[in-house]
Amino acid sequence: MYDHGLKKVHRSDVPSIGLGNITVGGTGKTPHTEMIVRMLQRGLTDSEKIAILSRGYKRKLKRFQVLPQSPVAKLYGDEPSQIKSKFPRVTVAVDKNRVRASHILTHPKEFLDSKASKKTVVREWTVPETIVLDDCFQYRALRPDLSIVLVDYNNPVPKDKLLPLGHLRDLRERLSAADVIILTKCPVEVNGFERGRWAERLGVDGYDQPTCKGDKQYLFFTTTAYDEPRPIFENSGNQRYVYSPLAISFAGIANDKWFLRHIKTGYQLVSHMNFPDHHKFTKGDIKTIIHAANADPTAVLFTTEKDSRRILDMEKHIPESVKTRLFYIPIRAQLLDERQESCFRELLRGVISK
Repeated sequence: MYDHGLKKVHRSDVPSIGLGNITVGGTGKTPHTEMIVRMLQRGLTDSEKIAILSRGYKRKLKRFQVLPQSPVAKLYGDEPSQIKSKFPRVTVAVDKNRVRASHILTHPKEFLDSKASKKTVVREWTVPETIVLDDCFQYRALRPDLSIVLVDYNNPVPKDKLLPLGHLRDLRERLSAADVIILTKCPVEVNGFERGRWAERLGVDGYDQPTCKGDKQYLFFTTTAYDEPRPIFENSGNQRYVYSPLAISFAGIANDKWFLRHIKTGYQLVSHMNFPDHHKFTKGDIKTIIHAANADPTAVLFTTEKDSRRILDMEKHIPESVKTRLFYIPIRAQLLDERQESCFRELLRGVISK
């Protein structure tokens, strides 16, 4: 219906960049959202004039909300809370209705003067000059000025099938609707020949590696980088546990394979607890984690950055002896080389200067 004009496709009033995928979870939307924000901040636009708009999956507060400086994950969603904690000067908003939300962000007075804003907690923000739309590829009512689709290097779309037989949440042919395809989680040694093969497999015809551009689409390659572990509870974390040879881990993400592989490069992993994606930790879950920690009292406890936001909500149920050992491992998405980074930066510059 959108393709044939039977439903209206809207545009935001300021330049917008949309990220999404056609598979279920695990392609790295949040790290790539953060990568784009970092690039925008480096000389392209002022931090306060960037807004990130997310659905806010599994949050308690409904309708349109802007995140405060210290957001609670269960109220606003774990991923938006993570982004806000990293970029405090950036406006992070959540709303299931992206068309409505993009209009509210750019016309705050009109909204705040209306009855519809009655349950909106944060009532002041800077009008953005650029909006980054998180997980918006299937939200056809709002078309971004630059549409980016992420594809996992380890789960190639050409070989996948639609749910429930595979991981596809959308048709493979929909890749052609994106302006940019990013192949994520690549090994750093992906060479020119392999990049050309990937362009063929993903349908990026006429791909020119120096410009990262095909006849109709751009194709970029990113890898995942891990930063040093950081304490979940800043006032409690004891850094000496990071030097323990033993590790216990737990994660509630779509695919924890790479997280575990990274831990195993430096530690003997004595136990791992797997939870569903976006899992809301319960008192029972915390007891299970505490029991594992007590079984190996010298081991460090690792979780993902996204999970750490939900663990913070359970602080009162976690004893100090466990808080001192709880760390998360930050991750970053980064383009494979300087040439690709330069091309991507120029692409962003062209969008926000419209």
